[in-house]
Amino acid sequence: MAKIHVVHAHPEPRSFCTFMAHEAVRVLKLRGDDVTFSDLYALDFDPVVRASDFDKRANEDYLVYALEQRHAFEQDSLAPDIRREVQALLASDTLVMVFPLYWFSVPALIKGWIDRCFLSGAMYGGKRIYGRGGMAGKRAVVGVSLGAREHMFGAHGIHGELAGGMLRHLLQGTLGYVGYDVLEPFFAWHIPYCSADQREDTLIRWREYVANLDARPAMPMPRFEGYDDVFRPLPRSASR
Repeated sequence: MAKIHVVHAHPEPRSFCTFMAHEAVRVLKLRGDDVTFSDLYALDFDPVVRASDFDKRANEDYLVYALEQRHAFEQDSLAPDIRREVQALLASDTLVMVFPLYWFSVPALIKGWIDRCFLSGAMYGGKRIYGRGGMAGKRAVVGVSLGAREHMFGAHGIHGELAGGMLRHLLQGTLGYVGYDVLEPFFAWHIPYCSADQREDTLIRWREYVANLDARPAMPMPRFEGYDDVFRPLPRSASR
């Protein structure tokens, strides 16, 4: 039995994207997994980093957010909404994120959730990145709904690469950076404009994707081979 945390953000509770999130929870529970679920809109989650995120400050005079994250985690003085999410993340084997694509990126609510809940010290810091990160050995899964058609992306598409391009900041720069094995993402294409039959086909693909997470390939991430202890490239002869 896997322990899975599902995080979702969409402003319309009857949206296809929200239905995707709830279907993920349903399918995972049918597999026998232990699932927790955070609908960030329903929780009225605050995406803005603030000094008040910490009950006890290491430095009351000057806010260095990452350093205060480390201190608050060690002292158990995180704001309650952050503490709840961090506990779920650390307890889970797999993180599933479901959200719509906004302007080639994630919604502000997802970005703010990352900013506040991906803690320096607990999840990354110093040389604890990628395969050495705090979430190493765990998986991250991303399901995205969007309005564009599939043929508009890729090496020859008008928008360029999606997973390896415009979402690289999330898949590598966030999830991979803290150590997750990041599975190839799922995309629900053209959702606001497609037919009911096409949406049903997308749901069938999504249910099958979620039900078979264990068989999904992970994306390649940077490896430490070929770099010195401060991540400078080694001479080619030394890295062979």
